[in-house]
Amino acid sequence: MRNIAIVEDEDGAAELLHGYIERFSKETGQDFQIDRFRDAVGFLTDYKAKYAVVFMDIQMPNRDGMSAAVELREVDKTVSIIFITNLIQYAQKGYEVDAVAYIIKPVQYYDFALKFRKALDIYVINEKKDFTLNTSKGLCRISTDKLIYVETVRHRLYYHTVDGVVERTGVLSQVEEELRQFGFLRCNQCYLVNPRFIVSVDGSTVRLGAETLAISRPRRKAFMSELANRYAGLEDK
Repeated sequence: MRNIAIVEDEDGAAELLHGYIERFSKETGQDFQIDRFRDAVGFLTDYKAKYAVVFMDIQMPNRDGMSAAVELREVDKTVSIIFITNLIQYAQKGYEVDAVAYIIKPVQYYDFALKFRKALDIYVINEKKDFTLNTSKGLCRISTDKLIYVETVRHRLYYHTVDGVVERTGVLSQVEEELRQFGFLRCNQCYLVNPRFIVSVDGSTVRLGAETLAISRPRRKAFMSELANRYAGLEDK
């Protein structure tokens, strides 16, 4: 079952979307749990990264849907966002928050079904590459496609992603076990790196974009061997 959120202040528009989701469920055999929020403030308060798709109205009281989507992306990189709007000019700005689609009011079922199916497909693809962290700010989903490396400093973990740094308490050895399935490699006691971001390896250092990290002497041989296997596609053989 997939969780779906409708963030819409107009009752009629929310009921229409709810009905369309139920119709889509009957036609496709998929089950959905639907939660409706009357404004963005209520939606984002104590937000939990559990939704597959969020239908976000742009024009709402207290806080508009566009700025709410920016905050949403800070804690949930996976959820598919579909904007509901009367104004097509918002479409360009939607790319900043990786919106899947726009639906113009009044919403027609054919347009809804087409974009809802796309949003679900994108979520499923991203979900397989994502994991959830429990941080001091709440749950946060991180895509392994955007995670460059993990660093440990004084019992704190820092997840360096292309979108910024996420901090939490923890032990790097446990993270290593969790991310092994995604091909992450330990280059020393402090760093766990994503091979897809490696630009070069030079002696006792590895460069990931603009960052240069140290490779410890005890781990160098194993690191280089595992890295070669990753690139050769032999890690599962």
